[in-house]
Amino acid sequence: MREFPQSRVASSVQADDPVGALGPVSQAVIPARPHRAIAWQFLILAEIENFGVLRRHLGRPRADMLILDVAARISSVLPDARIVVAGRDMVEIAFESEARLALDVAITALEGALDLPFDIDGEQHKVHVQFGAAAGATIGDRDEVHLVEEAERALADARSERVAVARDVNAGAASIDRAQLASDLTIAIDAEELFLQYQPKVHLRRQEITSVEALVRWNHATRGLVLPSDFIPIAEESRDIVALTLWTIRRSIRDQRTLAAHGHELRIFINIAGVLLADARFVRTVCALVETSGARLGFEITETSVIRDPESAIANLKIFADIGIVIAIDDYGAGLSSLAYLKQLPARELKIDKLFVTQLTSSNRDPLIVRSTIDLAHALEMEVVAEGVETQAAMALLSVMGCDMIQGFLISRPINLDALIHFLAEEKHLAIAAEARAPFNRLATVWKRG
Repeated sequence: MREFPQSRVASSVQADDPVGALGPVSQAVIPARPHRAIAWQFLILAEIENFGVLRRHLGRPRADMLILDVAARISSVLPDARIVVAGRDMVEIAFESEARLALDVAITALEGALDLPFDIDGEQHKVHVQFGAAAGATIGDRDEVHLVEEAERALADARSERVAVARDVNAGAASIDRAQLASDLTIAIDAEELFLQYQPKVHLRRQEITSVEALVRWNHATRGLVLPSDFIPIAEESRDIVALTLWTIRRSIRDQRTLAAHGHELRIFINIAGVLLADARFVRTVCALVETSGARLGFEITETSVIRDPESAIANLKIFADIGIVIAIDDYGAGLSSLAYLKQLPARELKIDKLFVTQLTSSNRDPLIVRSTIDLAHALEMEVVAEGVETQAAMALLSVMGCDMIQGFLISRPINLDALIHFLAEEKHLAIAAEARAPFNRLATVWKRG
């Protein structure tokens, strides 16, 4: 076990009881610093997201010590920060800076460092760490309480969105000014505040990455990262969803050319809001973009988006399909599924909602639902994508069930274009597949016997 300088790590970390003496995160005390007129104070909560999986594999004693390995790596990235181990799967990181940007820089550096595997007793393990952070420009007892509360809210959002989230205490990030955010979004689309991250999808039988999903992110000039769940509904209400989606399509086409230049011919899937499926002008613009560029795109749509205006939606989806855009039904099973609409859609892919996949190996009913969904999709001549795959056991069971593709943290988090190019060049998904062969064989025997 690595030890930390006493000035940077809470003295409650004991070699014989690394977590037993620690209280809840909300009771943590951030050491006060002398007031500086323009200083920012930051608190980052780093949580091991796959702690339960690692504990089952490593055993409880070793898993309980894993948080110290994580804290050690954090300390190497932020040597001047005050680091407190706040539980078996939680680390608090507190520091100050003259600039608000320092928080974004720190989170980016931490994500890069913790994305590397950990050597645990001679085995390489990926430790998925999620970050929730808060920033405050004034320092006082009340502000410290708000800082902790906002960091906890940010972590809750990060768990849901699967991306690091930072909140600004002084800007009142907890209560979003929807009108102001809508105005800011209009500017952001032209001001390069938006960016795309990509999450690969692996074809199980071919053992290759055949496509990626494009996920739009917004790095607000003052608020930091704004969650898609916050700005996408606002964009739909303000009609900025048209400009936002067209920006996403154009950027995806540009990035696809970059990928091709590096030898990677991948289809890029883009989420399309339901309100756009009845917009004839949007449809014409998209068709012109695709036909002019020759891009290989896919559109992911939810069943509820079709139900809003089924006649227009189905007609326009057929137009997209006719020019080579692959239609995928997203989040299948999360809403009210209608076979009447399902058989009319020109869809070639069906994505099983992660709600069923994450509990696949620990539930009695979810495997039956997933297996029947796979059979239904195949009967309709669709390939099946399982979202939210986080364990090798889940991947193995999905392979046995006949699932065609998987997507999730087991393969990769959403990553930027440069990281995606590196990921593809290293063929990291092949190593993951090789590690899953043993559980695949065991699960195949159990499933077929059952």
